[in-house]
Amino acid sequence: MGTIAIIAAVILGISFMTFVAFFGRLPALRNTPISFLHRLIWIHLPNGLLTVDRTLTNGRLTSSLTRLGRHLWYDQHPTILIFFFLLLSVGEYLYLPVAWPHFSLTHKLFGSIAILCPYLFLYLSAFTDPGVINAKTHVREMARYPYDFTLFHPGTSCETCRLLKPARSKHCSICKKCVGRMDHHCIFINNCVGANNQRWFILLLLSTAILTLYGGVLGLMIIRAKIQARFPYWTLLPWWTSTQAWNNGDLDFHRWLVLWSWGLQSGVAMGGVTLLALLTTPLVWGLLGYHLWLVYCGTTTNESMKWQDWQAEMDEGGVYKRRMAADGSRVKDLKVEPAWTRWPVEAEQVMVRTEDGKPPRSSHRLPGEGEWEAVWRLKDVENLYDIGFWDNLVDVFLPYFMFKESKGRSPVDEREFGRERGRTRRRSS
Repeated sequence: MGTIAIIAAVILGISFMTFVAFFGRLPALRNTPISFLHRLIWIHLPNGLLTVDRTLTNGRLTSSLTRLGRHLWYDQHPTILIFFFLLLSVGEYLYLPVAWPHFSLTHKLFGSIAILCPYLFLYLSAFTDPGVINAKTHVREMARYPYDFTLFHPGTSCETCRLLKPARSKHCSICKKCVGRMDHHCIFINNCVGANNQRWFILLLLSTAILTLYGGVLGLMIIRAKIQARFPYWTLLPWWTSTQAWNNGDLDFHRWLVLWSWGLQSGVAMGGVTLLALLTTPLVWGLLGYHLWLVYCGTTTNESMKWQDWQAEMDEGGVYKRRMAADGSRVKDLKVEPAWTRWPVEAEQVMVRTEDGKPPRSSHRLPGEGEWEAVWRLKDVENLYDIGFWDNLVDVFLPYFMFKESKGRSPVDEREFGRERGRTRRRSS
């Protein structure tokens, strides 16, 4: 049992710490034990160690570790990508020599596909342009989505790229580029997850989740068959064992654990990889479920944080909305907005926050018409980018799908737009 306990404890510890590191900052987990552990690990403990280091080494050790940490977390490098690749390949190298002879032809065929798919989608996720916005792609990206006047407003410029920011775009501080429909920067693929590679990222999660679950279950079946060949009364779970085996004294809980340990140790490499696969499977499926939920909601990781910021503002009061022109007669400012986009709907509301908690006094400069209405809940706010789950999926897997015809028009007035882009460069220089 010692071997099982050590392997399981190490794998569970790594999985749990990975979960805390990646999900501890999510707005949905604020004021939860996960958020507390994230602050403890990433804020309070480093501050305590910093205090001790200042006393002992005058901060030299902390300075060196900080530079290393910034390089690992905030610079683009393939370290974690290589680690992920080695985790897959080395695990399969240890697992397959023992397990492969026990597979049926069907499992060998399906297993081969399950093994190859994560490598394919890892390559596509890591080396596909996520939707980088530059002078050549700017017009196309401006026509991808309309501004919703809630999360994204026209006329905002990126000070680094010196371009007007298209709706749903974000500047990545690691890649040093603006990315269309930016979700997040993923260190496991050493790339941003954006409009052009989100489909490959989701398929990477799906294929990895299937591989870990499928490999873990098959490994478990091989271990079970090996144990039952000598001890036919043994089962995977103790409460599945026949009552007669317990009453005759052939099996008790301690002996059940000993037989588990014996089964694992008869093929330690495969047994360890099987446990690793089974214990990390919930984490991978959880990541996949989270990103499918974002697709269902018509949002991204970046936008979900913006929505939670709006909810915090609503809790304090001072958030108001009003409708756009009901007949779609709003005249767009073609200096900062595209004349048309491929998106099937346009903004129906504008939402603002005020410092004094009262409705905006001078509304003539703000878009929209009618009276301002106080907003207290996110469900009372329209999400322009949620057009239904299936259409959201189409948007993810066919990133240039035309939801409406362009009718031969250019998305922007090249003369006005070019002059505005030139002014943006001059202001930023």
